Amino acid sequence: MKWVVNQFTFALIIIATIVFSAFPSSCSDEHYSSAAPNNSDPTTFNVLDYGAKGDGRADDTKCGIVILLTINQHGIITTPKKKAFEDAWEAACKIDSSTMVVPSGKVFLIKPISFAGPNCRQNIVFQLDGKIIAPTDPKSWGSGSLKWIEFTKLNKITIKGKGVIDGQGSVWWNNDDDSSVEESTTSPFSVLPSSGKLPSTKPTALRFYGSDGVTVTGITIQNSQQMHLKFDSCTNVQVFDIKISSPGDSPNTDGIHLQESQNVVLHSSTLACGDDCVSIQTGCSNIFIHDLNCGPSHGISIGGLGKDNTKAFVSNVTVQNINIQNSLTAVRIKSWQGGSGSCKNVMFSNIQVSDAETPIIIDQYYCDNSKCKNSTSAVAVSAINYVNIKGTYTKEPVRFACSDSVPCSGLTLDTISLEPSKGVKDSAPFCWKASGKLNTKTVPPITCLQQSSNTFKLGIHMLTSKGFNFLRELL
Repeated sequence: MKWVVNQFTFALIIIATIVFSAFPSSCSDEHYSSAAPNNSDPTTFNVLDYGAKGDGRADDTKCGIVILLTINQHGIITTPKKKAFEDAWEAACKIDSSTMVVPSGKVFLIKPISFAGPNCRQNIVFQLDGKIIAPTDPKSWGSGSLKWIEFTKLNKITIKGKGVIDGQGSVWWNNDDDSSVEESTTSPFSVLPSSGKLPSTKPTALRFYGSDGVTVTGITIQNSQQMHLKFDSCTNVQVFDIKISSPGDSPNTDGIHLQESQNVVLHSSTLACGDDCVSIQTGCSNIFIHDLNCGPSHGISIGGLGKDNTKAFVSNVTVQNINIQNSLTAVRIKSWQGGSGSCKNVMFSNIQVSDAETPIIIDQYYCDNSKCKNSTSAVAVSAINYVNIKGTYTKEPVRFACSDSVPCSGLTLDTISLEPSKGVKDSAPFCWKASGKLNTKTVPPITCLQQSSNTFKLGIHMLTSKGFNFLRELL
């Protein structure tokens, strides 16, 4: 077909070309090419080569700047755009063992984005050495999003580097009651928000969904809007040598959140946040957590399980060699009334506690508001082992609040020494419908535990079970 351009359309093209040439691009024109980047390694894709500017102000997600005006088959002017991070990912996705580079010395403003498979090749590396920040402008979030940066349906994906992911979450935390935003001062690179309110749905900073063979190492995640790092429906996960940081009073800012995930190893990291350092939810099994420094926080928690009368299953969890300070609790299992299912085969060992409110908790009456209804149904908690847990508390040392109809069973305690912090009065352990065995004397004496000779044998059995074979290979 022969195209005809009338004088009006031609004039628009000339005017638009002059206008856009007169203003500096908010993307990096000097680096951008619509073709493959010109570098010596065809498997490396630097976001600067795809139009990212990295000044902390320009939108490096898509950029959205007119480069060329063309006329499509309907005679309409079109504006091809630079997509920066999205285009770099699309290119890396097509090649085995590729690397997408976010370079050091730059600050990249990224709106909600999904780096998606399932048609991507394996062994992609996301090399994060620069800093990525979230927008604080309410318009960037629309009606709300459950995630900010997401990797989904990938096979063997690695996030590594010395870079930072900064959710700039204070504008969300400080506006729980009134989400109107006037100004952000969380960073010299903050986007000045327009008038309006942030949505009530707060995003997770970094989420992995439906992926296998995930590794996260070296990076820092800070000031998340809500959870910092989440694994949902993932398998064979390794997280190590990372740092998570947000203030102790930042609401619901869990460090690492696991849900419906199996074969997970978390170790050698420092976590400080306003909620659980590690939160383990339903569908999780074969979880090995060790050598973490945790606090301030709410400790390491399994649950809350069984919310809204749902079934929940958690099994084969080992938590060992952990330092916890200035936390609500140290090691906790919590479930809602009305749920069902089970939490079993859990070992907490070698936990050093400093100034935790209540270091050891099982709470089958968990409720985060004042409107929870009583119910006889509960998630069964059994085969829970506590070994070598020592330190100080500020409220009470141990609290086992178990269900009348589904009591806690098979609890074993060995070498427990918990003393009040300086200036805090002694408090006795609390037990309700909890049975098990004291393998050694405890400080203070846990005389409230109903003694049971039919306890579960854990420890060696847990770490040599079939589900942990992969952990021994990794370690």
